[in-house]
Amino acid sequence: MRPGEGSAVTIGVFDGVHLGHQLLIGEARRLAAELGARSTVVTFDRHPAAVVRPASAPRLLTDLDQRLDLLEATGIECTQIIDFDEVRAKEPAEDFVNEVLVGCLGARAVIVGADFHFGHNRRGDVDLLRRMGAEHGFEVDGIALMASATAGAQPVSSTAIREALAAGDLHAANRMLGRAHEMRGVVHHGDKRARELGMATANVGVPDYLQLPADGVYAGSYQRPSGATHHCVISVGRRPTFYDESGERLVEAHLFDFDGDLYGEAARVRFVDVVRLGQIRFSSTEALAEQMARDGRDARRMLGLP
Repeated sequence: MRPGEGSAVTIGVFDGVHLGHQLLIGEARRLAAELGARSTVVTFDRHPAAVVRPASAPRLLTDLDQRLDLLEATGIECTQIIDFDEVRAKEPAEDFVNEVLVGCLGARAVIVGADFHFGHNRRGDVDLLRRMGAEHGFEVDGIALMASATAGAQPVSSTAIREALAAGDLHAANRMLGRAHEMRGVVHHGDKRARELGMATANVGVPDYLQLPADGVYAGSYQRPSGATHHCVISVGRRPTFYDESGERLVEAHLFDFDGDLYGEAARVRFVDVVRLGQIRFSSTEALAEQMARDGRDARRMLGLP
């Protein structure tokens, strides 16, 4: 339904809702207040690459529910979700503008990244938006997505964050996100090897389409559905002491000072700092247990715990 007061609209996948995205959303909110319009995000259910080039589509930083939570937290007034499918992928850019921006949202201002492209064969860009804006009465602002000075004033993109996570540069990823990287999943039963080693862990089932950090051990936090949050040490990897390279990559969180049943609950695991990167194949379970204890102590220290 077209809002009577019109909209100040920003458009994109917004995977991760990182600092660059937050810049666009902040400008949409500012212009909405100035124009007496409704601040609006247009985003897509299914990353366009998953439809257009599924074999090379990127892993995502956030699933749709998490993305919507993050968008809501920015203070945006309205989020319009567009189903992106094969039909939408073949839609001319002009049709998207006429149908969604003009017909549905009554756009009065459109704010996008300077390199924004949309429509069939990515033919739509900032210049096309400006030409159509002059015709339909909306202004267009193309903004370079840069991090804040505290993040090094570098260009920010979801791709750069994925690359940083895959390379083990958690600090760079978190700087660009403006927060600790978070993964969501349901705790399921594992083989209980960590419990046998004296350090019970929650095995968090993360969907395959999400971007995991590099294999290693991290300091972080675990949030339960109730909102209760516990500091933890997190392991990402295939546990090479027990399994070969074909083993499943797992996210396992050991909650400090906690003894309870987590099975079946939805978990939010946040990666705050790097304890160590890579995996080690230990010669004995005793050596592994000693390293796990050291990792736990290091994670506590990084988190400022006794």
